[in-house]
Amino acid sequence: MNTIALCQTRIFVAGHRGMVGSAIVRRLQALGHSHIITRTHAELDLCNQAAVHAFFQHERIDQVYLAAAKVGGIHANNTYPAEFIYQNLIMQANVIHAAHTAGVQKLLFLGSSCIYPKLAQQPMTEDALLTGALEPTNEPYAIAKIAGIKLCESYNRQYDRDYRSVMPTNLYGPGDNYHPENSHVVPALIRRFHEANLRGDAEVVVWGSGNPRREFLHVDDMAAASVHVMNLSPAVWQAQVQPMCSHLNVGSGQDVTIRELAEMVAKVVGVAGTIRFDTNKPDGTPRKWMDSAKLQALGWAPHIGLEDGLQQAYASFLATAQ
Repeated sequence: MNTIALCQTRIFVAGHRGMVGSAIVRRLQALGHSHIITRTHAELDLCNQAAVHAFFQHERIDQVYLAAAKVGGIHANNTYPAEFIYQNLIMQANVIHAAHTAGVQKLLFLGSSCIYPKLAQQPMTEDALLTGALEPTNEPYAIAKIAGIKLCESYNRQYDRDYRSVMPTNLYGPGDNYHPENSHVVPALIRRFHEANLRGDAEVVVWGSGNPRREFLHVDDMAAASVHVMNLSPAVWQAQVQPMCSHLNVGSGQDVTIRELAEMVAKVVGVAGTIRFDTNKPDGTPRKWMDSAKLQALGWAPHIGLEDGLQQAYASFLATAQ
């Protein structure tokens, strides 16, 4: 894209204060985009249909990155299932429909790897969607994300829009949520080990058996993938996807056990105590490993290794904990 086009393209990043949205903003700024439109929740409640419609009618948006979502780990998903399905469904429906009615042709919807069946064959390919039962602990969130994919596909099929979807694996990095109960596994471990270190604990307890395998991707790699997908030509994009299976996986290509992850985080944080796994707590899905071959065939690849990424994440945690 030339310099003039960069200056003129008006891009709305929904969820710009979140980990993924803020990374997308950083990526766009680094590429020279100067018309990045953002709104805080106080300025624009994405669950308010009339407000979202008015926003799109007024702002003349060219592109949308739909990164806004209610997110959390196993505990949060188990505790607030109604909020997870309702708020995500409403936000997605409002933004996608308002973008369409305002004539926005290009939109990128960000989903999650939890859309796939609990016992999906590994690594999970895009066509595994809707082939089996979901993991019960995050089913409401997964249903909402599946609906987001199908919303995009439906507007594409009926109105010839160019609304695309990417499904990231487990993300971590700057801007993550370190809440002691509602965070995902990487920030939860970083905070738990850091606080154990401060107290001088001889033992640190980690939820579950430690046996499930998970894949992790640094959020800056995810942001780069998102912008890469948005900028693919329609011909290139359509050659790689199907009208009713149009989402692409975004992963690092490698997974580790939760036990291995905990040991890596402990090393980064410098924990001296032993790690004990509480098998009375849920494990979740046995394995979540994404097949990202389609996206990599389109010219994207991750660049931040897990150990380097964890170092960056801990440094970011320390900076925000001051």
